Amino acid sequence: MPLTDIALKKLKPLERAYKKADSNGLFIWVKPNGSKHWHFKYRFLGKEKLMSYGPYPLISLKEARDKRDRDKKLLLEGIDPASVKKERKLAAEIAQRGQFEVLAEELLDKNRREGKAEQTIKKKSWLLDMANAKLGKRPIMEITPSEVLAVLKKQEQAGNLETASRLRSTIGEVFRYAIATGFTVNDPTVALKGALVRKRVKSRSAITDKKQLGKLLVAISNASKTIPSWTLPSDGI
Repeated sequence: MPLTDIALKKLKPLERAYKKADSNGLFIWVKPNGSKHWHFKYRFLGKEKLMSYGPYPLISLKEARDKRDRDKKLLLEGIDPASVKKERKLAAEIAQRGQFEVLAEELLDKNRREGKAEQTIKKKSWLLDMANAKLGKRPIMEITPSEVLAVLKKQEQAGNLETASRLRSTIGEVFRYAIATGFTVNDPTVALKGALVRKRVKSRSAITDKKQLGKLLVAISNASKTIPSWTLPSDGI
């Protein structure tokens, strides 16, 4: 006899786990600790198999039956429900790992394992936090050059030209890592080369007067004599 909600609520735990059948292969497994879990037993290519649908009452009787009916339709089409579930899980994992922030963290972890300086890791992490604010949850394959440019322009407009330039370079590292690991095929930061305002380098005039140059060299020589020998690095360092 098919199960009812009233019958399900009345199921009590025993010393040993037991099952109560519903219909068409669907049953509920009652464990000694009182938990109840839905399962669907079926055969595929002559082999008996089992699908797990989750706990009751989180998965209601109706939801469990709907899942069973969905899987029975797959069987009619010659498809193993277990294979479909495995593919769905893999696709979900790939979608999760393919987010920009996940790959950015993987890159940082790779840098740590490669022995990069901790200060370098901190700076890169600081830059990636800026990128994650807008790009973190985005699938890296879907991120466009205009999205990256918007992140960079925020720093540029704040007058942080050097930061904007370093941020473009660091975001590019994440994309190159993603290309290498198969999560995307394109690095949008390449298209942004020259899109940012360059930091103006202030040129300093060179000393052209021989007398002035001589005075500078003498000053440097005298200064070096006042430095204790223990402060100078040896050839062995």
